[in-house]
Amino acid sequence: MKNFLFTSESVTEGHPDKVADQISDAVLDSLLKKDKYSRVACEVTVGMGYVLVGGEVTTKAFINVNNIVRDVVRDIGYDKPEYGFDYRTLAIFNAINEQSKDIAMGVKKTADKKQGAGDQGMQTGFACRETSELMPLPIILSHKLSKRLAEVRKKKILPFLRPDGKSQVTVYYENMKPKFVQAVVIGAQHDPNVNSSKLRKEIINKVIKPVCGKYLTSKTSYHINTTGRFVIGGPVADCGATGRKIIVDTYGGMANVGGGAFSGKDPTKVDRSGAYMSRYIAKNIVASGICERCEIQIAYTIGGTSPLSLNVNTFDSINFKKFPNLTEEKITKIIPKVFDLSPGMIIKQLNLLRPIYRKTSCYGHFGRKEKEFTWEKTNKARKILIEIKNI
Repeated sequence: MKNFLFTSESVTEGHPDKVADQISDAVLDSLLKKDKYSRVACEVTVGMGYVLVGGEVTTKAFINVNNIVRDVVRDIGYDKPEYGFDYRTLAIFNAINEQSKDIAMGVKKTADKKQGAGDQGMQTGFACRETSELMPLPIILSHKLSKRLAEVRKKKILPFLRPDGKSQVTVYYENMKPKFVQAVVIGAQHDPNVNSSKLRKEIINKVIKPVCGKYLTSKTSYHINTTGRFVIGGPVADCGATGRKIIVDTYGGMANVGGGAFSGKDPTKVDRSGAYMSRYIAKNIVASGICERCEIQIAYTIGGTSPLSLNVNTFDSINFKKFPNLTEEKITKIIPKVFDLSPGMIIKQLNLLRPIYRKTSCYGHFGRKEKEFTWEKTNKARKILIEIKNI
């Protein structure tokens, strides 16, 4: 289907699931800062007035989980008693225990080429030429809208907003290319005394237009707080848990996902590092100009030092004018010549033993320009072209 509508969503940092993701990654960062070889699988649940931190950790470091949780919740903006979820008065339960020694057996010295994968699983990476970030347009706009909601709240541009919120963007595609935004959906938590018509007008002018401007047309429809009221929100309204927003975290539904969540996991877990490497490969393939779209899937077994499988899908978008004899099979063969896919070398190539993960926990793990996101570099595109010539 060449002409179609496609929708993606994002959520703000005050969304309950994202509160949990941020705490999980803040715990991970704190441990990696003191012991970069920490093995971490941190799971968090948040609800009305409480935070439960669980999971498995093996580390030489000591951290104050209580302080980490309160710092994250304060930074998000849950800092008033009337929100029902206040960093000062939270009940915090620490249920972290030691990692299974049976699992640890498969993971050898970090950054050693013989290091095994921390678990089985398949991971997917994707890239396309729809945006400068080489990401699908619907998810990029959705993330920017959610981030803008947080920005106008924190900078007091729209001081009546509260931390929870969602965005959703529907894009019309013609001949497989994005043309305009068909619909924008915003759910923005707010103070009880704000006028709904004022809120709608301000969000359109201060949030939607600055982000989506060039894609808006007379056909675009706006759906803002469509129930009419969004005062009760955050963990008071819904229980949140780590890893429940894997489509938001990846490609907005435009590509497959491996199924494993990212936040709270150290990079020996291929759910995270394998997904980052898959994105790195796909992005460099698209950046090289050999195709318009690319999806990469890799798979591992626990303790395995090389992938069980490697799959490439270009969605029939190979540039045959420049590369008349190129096939997906040939692309698959050159990938191991450009990228080392052993778990230890993935960590080394992408420099993943750093406390960089809290930044990833909101507004997407991909399509980011911050220096910490090493998997977003396109420094392998030239080498890919060299290898193609050598086939």
